[in-house]
This record gives sequence, structure tokens and C-alpha cells, in this order.
Amino acid sequence: MKLRLLIEFDPGVKRWSAIFPELPGCGSAGDTEKEAIQNAREALALWFEPSDVKLPKKAKLVELTVP
Repeated sequence: MKLRLLIEFDPGVKRWSAIFPELPGCGSAGDTEKEAIQNAREALALWFEPSDVKLPKKAKLVELTVP
């Protein structure tokens, strides 16, 4: 799977932002472009990390793999 990462320098705070447009809330920042990309990789791994989900009695939780 390939994802787009939007990298942008913010002159107001003098840092680089890195966000994944298709993944709401998944992004990071860094002092350099390289650091912002590395931090975004870590944010991406955390974004896809499974979390505990309380399911109704008759519900199923199915895992899917994206090609």
C-alpha cells in the first residue's frame, strides 16, 4: 500500500509538518524535512495499531489486508 504524505514548512513556527491527507489525525512534525518524514512514519505505525474495541454480542471483528 502506498500513502501520500504532505510535507510543508511552516515559517511561523519554523518547523516542518507532515500529514497523511487520507488518514484523519495522522501526522507529525519535525525541525527538518527528514525528521518530519521519520516522525510521520512512527505516527503511521501508531495510527494503524489495533485498539481494544467493545463489540455487541452478535458482532464480528474481521481483519483485512490491503494489497
